Amino acid sequence: MAAQSQDSATTEQNPSTVRRAVDNIFNYLNMAGTAKASDFRPLTQRERSHIYLKTMVNPLGYLKAGFSAGLDQWNDKPTEWEQGASGYGKRFANILGQYSIQRTVTFGLSSALHEDNRYFNSGKTSFWSRTGYAVASGILARHDDGGLHLSVSQLGGMAGGAFLSRPWLPPSQHSAGDAAVSFGITMAVNMGSGVLKEFLPDVARKITKKHKNSLSANQQARAGNEPN
Repeated sequence: MAAQSQDSATTEQNPSTVRRAVDNIFNYLNMAGTAKASDFRPLTQRERSHIYLKTMVNPLGYLKAGFSAGLDQWNDKPTEWEQGASGYGKRFANILGQYSIQRTVTFGLSSALHEDNRYFNSGKTSFWSRTGYAVASGILARHDDGGLHLSVSQLGGMAGGAFLSRPWLPPSQHSAGDAAVSFGITMAVNMGSGVLKEFLPDVARKITKKHKNSLSANQQARAGNEPN
């Protein structure tokens, strides 16, 4: 009975664990859940602030910074920073700092300009039309009227992360040209990641449905094995 009780508790917790994981992914990617563009409504400042604060403490941001720092460590970039724990710590702090500046500048500008940079699913059916919409969304934002415009806040955030981080970087990456390259890479990655954002809800729905079906089957099996 104790084992069955523990198994039942685990079953009840699993759906919420999956939902939290999906929510963290959507928050980190700045996605409006599975909402479509036709479902858009303007954010209140309280909602905007809540999304920003959640993003700043999202565990996926720290995991991504740790992974990126590991790649920089492997490539010995920047060369002035030594290997070992000390060098890795500098690289991790650098990436986390750039990420924090980018998000903070974007939040400030979007609040002032009433821009909504969340990603809304296109609602389209054609693969290529969905892909084109996804790529373009990397530099666009919705205003309160729902219209799409060039995202000053998003571009400003990416530029801020690239240029404002130069003072703490060593000479090999200290120039404005280095900052421009970093900005260009970040913008390209942001546009490319729109494709992931467009099709991720489809995958999430399939995984969630499969997980629910599995839990339901397990519950039915346990019910069948219980003594009358």
